[in-house]
Amino acid sequence: MFEKENVYNEQLNIELPRGITIFVKREDLLHEEVSGNKFRKLKYNILKAKELGYSKLLTFGGAYSNHIAATAAAGRICGIETIGIIRGEELEDNYAGNATLTKAVNDGMQLGFMTRTEYRQKADEVVIDKLKQKYGEFYLVPEGGTNEEAIRGTEEILKEEDYTFDYVCTAVGTGGTIAGIINSSRDNQTIIGFPALKGDFLYEDIRKFVTNSNWQLVLDYHFGGYAKYNEELLSFLRQLYKDTGILFDPIYNGKMIYGVLEEIKKGKFKDNSRILVIHTGGVQGWNEKIKI
Repeated sequence: MFEKENVYNEQLNIELPRGITIFVKREDLLHEEVSGNKFRKLKYNILKAKELGYSKLLTFGGAYSNHIAATAAAGRICGIETIGIIRGEELEDNYAGNATLTKAVNDGMQLGFMTRTEYRQKADEVVIDKLKQKYGEFYLVPEGGTNEEAIRGTEEILKEEDYTFDYVCTAVGTGGTIAGIINSSRDNQTIIGFPALKGDFLYEDIRKFVTNSNWQLVLDYHFGGYAKYNEELLSFLRQLYKDTGILFDPIYNGKMIYGVLEEIKKGKFKDNSRILVIHTGGVQGWNEKIKI
């Protein structure tokens, strides 16, 4: 497997009120190509695919998907063929200007494209059967990578030294990362998720994988929905990078750290609390669309 451990907790050196401290778990440094939660989610899926004798792995994602890029790199490193089904057909004949898809292809991934209408039905057996007719038998990883094998991986994020933190905060996409953190947390800790998407549907998605009740979601910092942001968020992240040297992406982690600091201002966190925020990687969001 492609296991590496370069993760450490780095204190966020900014002025905070009431004796509160924030540390950043640098999961973004876990691996130079397959960083953060994507590494965690893919690890046991690839091991299971190989154990079951599959030579191909198929998954889904958007045109700028961190998951697509990470799956392609992991497949190359681990010697398993990868197929990425991309939402929307607009780049089917011209993806050369898209750095994410170009790198995925360079890493050996075969791309397929679906209309948005069909993509919404991607979990249906009829759609999966059509994909098998086209690509042959494959091990299926869902969009975003969240399944039981992914949760097994994200349960490894928290280490023994992390149980001294009062709060653990993470961005939430499909819910797999926070589910693993909830499962491996201690009862005296509060796990707080900051969804990057609109809506409260994630509660049910997360409950499928957890039994602990020491968690909550803060739904106010999605900035309009998935992959949406504004100049306020971008300016905040640029300044935070100048002040701390830590770059957060505007799609997931940037919304989370913005939310954490806003909630501190509102008094959500108790005095003298120690907060651990999980940096799950994905800084290609800057490289693709915005310049730091």
